[in-house]
Amino acid sequence: MKLSIATTVLAAVFGSASAADCPDATVDLYLDSDLKVRDGPNPCEGTKPAPGAGFDNFPCGDIYTMVNDVIEMRDAPQAGANVTAGYQGDLQSQQTPLTGAYYQHGLCPVNVHWHLGAEHYSVGEFDETGAGPTDIHHRRRLAGKTRQGFQCTHYDGSDPKFTTPYDWKHCDSTMEVGQTYEVHWPHSAFGACGTPDQYQYPFYDGVFCHIGTRYNTDKQLSHQVGVQGQIFTIVNDDDYYYPDMIRGMIIDGDYGQDIAAYTGSTTGTTRSNTVCSAYSPITWQVDRKCHLISASSFDKMCADMKAQRDDMSDDLYAHGARELVNSTYAGDNHADYVAPP
Repeated sequence: MKLSIATTVLAAVFGSASAADCPDATVDLYLDSDLKVRDGPNPCEGTKPAPGAGFDNFPCGDIYTMVNDVIEMRDAPQAGANVTAGYQGDLQSQQTPLTGAYYQHGLCPVNVHWHLGAEHYSVGEFDETGAGPTDIHHRRRLAGKTRQGFQCTHYDGSDPKFTTPYDWKHCDSTMEVGQTYEVHWPHSAFGACGTPDQYQYPFYDGVFCHIGTRYNTDKQLSHQVGVQGQIFTIVNDDDYYYPDMIRGMIIDGDYGQDIAAYTGSTTGTTRSNTVCSAYSPITWQVDRKCHLISASSFDKMCADMKAQRDDMSDDLYAHGARELVNSTYAGDNHADYVAPP
């Protein structure tokens, strides 16, 4: 991928008063997908809990048990939930979500991946009224492939930015212009933050990397592990280009300005409203709005993923979406994110 930095950008970088003060030139950046961080030992490899270690999926009905004629609830709220403003689930969670920036609490991103369609639900943004370029859900279901979540409401088949194909260089070729994707950035206080091993596949290795020495028993788990979620419709239009998607949720203008925070779990199609995730409770911070993003932004993110020390190639395509969590298993602690001053 070749990117050009115009003189207007150079003016901002070098602090000139205007673009006219900069040399009449452009800087071409070449991104070679064969380049990677130099090899080395990976302290996070294999730290994902093994089967039988207490994190296996379990029947969702086990969240509620009868003890001495009293219903007791396991504190294992699930995700993805409805994040529409004002929504609350029915499950009484004892832990609280982080409502501030993760970095302020010592968490760093340890992975990035995305799902086909939105696993979360926000009325008027990504819901039953959304649309995309093809009836991909029906086709994939017939083929026994990835389950699709909700779609955004931005798609316009008469606008070429939603329909012009993109030549993918780094992301999997099944990625589709006009389609909705929910991007997840798992964060952890136990990650290899600030080192070449920060980003990991599977993301569990990144989350659990240093849990043995960094777990703080004075803090809730939901204040030590969290996920950012942001939903996009991909367009073939570089007016919507953001170069650093690997780093986390985009906070710019109306991007990342209306965020729901709640405690939930890991997601994916191995969980449902019958089978629940034991990786809970963790904080979720989810943008309630759907945003346009250029295909080139995704491709740059994929290139950055390929350049990491750990092999992230199995996250270069869209994963399936978990069905929307029933209110019975959704937490009752939804709150609004509070941005740093």
